[in-house]
Amino acid sequence: MAHYHIIAIAVASVALFLFICNTCFRLTCYVPCRLRPTDYDIPPGKVYEPYHDRLRAWIDAARALPHEHVYITSHDGLRLHGMYYECDPSAPVELLIHGYRGSAERDMAAGIERCFTMGRNALLVDQRASGQSEGRVISFGAFEKRDCLAWVDYLVKRFGKEKKIILTGVSMGAATVMLAAGEPLPENVVCVLADCGYSSAPAIIKKVLRDDLKLPPPIFYPLIVIGAFLFGHFRIGRISPARALTRATVPVIFIHGTDDKFVPYTMSEACFAACASEKKKLVLIPDAGHVLSFPDNPDAYYQALADFQSECGF
Repeated sequence: MAHYHIIAIAVASVALFLFICNTCFRLTCYVPCRLRPTDYDIPPGKVYEPYHDRLRAWIDAARALPHEHVYITSHDGLRLHGMYYECDPSAPVELLIHGYRGSAERDMAAGIERCFTMGRNALLVDQRASGQSEGRVISFGAFEKRDCLAWVDYLVKRFGKEKKIILTGVSMGAATVMLAAGEPLPENVVCVLADCGYSSAPAIIKKVLRDDLKLPPPIFYPLIVIGAFLFGHFRIGRISPARALTRATVPVIFIHGTDDKFVPYTMSEACFAACASEKKKLVLIPDAGHVLSFPDNPDAYYQALADFQSECGF
C-alpha cells in the first residue's frame, strides 16, 4: 500500500509541476484568443500617454490611405496577414515588423509616414498570434524569424529580384529581423533596421521577471523554458539575435532610446558589438522610451537613416 502512496504522490507532483510550467508558458508565450479590435489599440502605460494623440493620428492616416491586404502561409500552416502601402511602384519596399503582443497597425502605423517621406513603399505585417494573423504562440523570434524570411520570399516573388528590400522591426520585431539577418538573404535585401531590440530571449525574460514583475528569475525562468519547450515546441535558450548577428553580412542600423525602461539600450550596444556586417551603425536617441525614438525625435531618426542609406549606397 505504501508503494501506491508513493506513486500517487509522484504522479501528483509531476502533474503539479507540468501545470505550473504550462501556466508560466501561457502567461509568457500564449495568446488564448484574439481580442475584438478597438477603435485605437494604443500601447498601455504612462510613458505612452503624451504620444496618444500622435499615435491615433498615425492610425487614422494608415486607415485612410489606399492599401492592400496580403496573405502568406507560414512554414507550419498559419495564415499570416499584412498591409501593403505604395507611394511609388518603382521605390524600394520596407518590411515593418511589430513588437511583443502588438500589431502592425498599433506599432508600425507611424512607419508608413516615415517610409513615404523617405521614398519607400511599406509592408506592415501582423506577426503570428497577433492582429489578423493566425496562431496562438509567441516564440520571441524562433518561429517569427522564419515568418520574416517567408515575407521576404513573398516580396521577391511579387516584385522581382531587383526590388530593394529593407527589413525593419521594433522590440521583438527588431529581434526578429536581427535573427533573419543571420540567415542567407537575397542580395536585394539592402539593409536591416533594428529599433530597441533585445540581445537574447533569456536576457530579456530574466530582466522582465526581475525588474518589472519582481519575481526571482532563478525560480521562474526555468519554468518558462520548460513550458515553452513542452507546450510551444521551441527552445528559448537558443534565441539570440546577438549571436545571429555574428553571421550577418547585410548592413544593419541599430536605434535605441536611452530612457528605455523595458529593453535596456545596452542590449543594442551588445548587438552592435556582435554584428559582423562591414557596414553597421548604432544610434542612441537621448531620453527616448521604449519604441519611442521616432515619435520623440523624428528629425534625429530621419537623419540617422538618411546618413546610413548614403553610407550604404542604396
